[in-house]
Amino acid sequence: MTLGLLDGRPLPRAALDHRLTALRNGPRATALPQPGSSEDRQLTRWVAQVLLTEALCEAVTAERNLSVGPSTPAHLDQQAAVELGSITAAAYEGSAAVRAVHDDVTATIEPSPEDIAHYRTMTTRPPSVRWHLALPDGELEADPATLPTALADALRTAPPGAWVTAGPWKAALLATTTTPEPPDPTPALRAAARRAAFVRWLDHERARRLTLVEGLEHPGDPAQPDNHHRH
Repeated sequence: MTLGLLDGRPLPRAALDHRLTALRNGPRATALPQPGSSEDRQLTRWVAQVLLTEALCEAVTAERNLSVGPSTPAHLDQQAAVELGSITAAAYEGSAAVRAVHDDVTATIEPSPEDIAHYRTMTTRPPSVRWHLALPDGELEADPATLPTALADALRTAPPGAWVTAGPWKAALLATTTTPEPPDPTPALRAAARRAAFVRWLDHERARRLTLVEGLEHPGDPAQPDNHHRH
């Protein structure tokens, strides 16, 4: 009846049973695996790891006297969730304590100038121009380079909104837009670096402070009997 051990102290399994019951009675119940199946046991292990992560971070908030924000669930975008991993992402979204520990552990993490420069080099593209055209049968957004050369040349020299004809083509240039400068990548790179640092810290603390029990091993543990990806 134990969820696991935190610093050698047994944690009651009641929280796991409560969380599983809530899932099985919730709006996504039909998407859950059949009770008693191997997949169901893996789900139980996964939920147990989420709860253990939450318990660990609750202990850390008390030890560090951290201010814990509102218990309202957070929402991670897909990239952030992938970077954290499904267990940590679920704990982060559902637990204010996990979010508080994340913020405390990673408060000083910043991307290096070299990382920012490399990102800019890899992602920055020359500004592109788009034309908003009127055609006899409607309107169109187009890159000027994709238009017939004669039509593009005629539109460049015509007044805005004037109809031009070049061979079989007829159009009017209504507006020209240029892609804006890309936003400063520093906030996104900072967030990614902090997520990576938190995952490393959390993996270390889990290994140091948590003891798993039989039947509630990590779902990815190749030694447990329901892991079907053993090699």
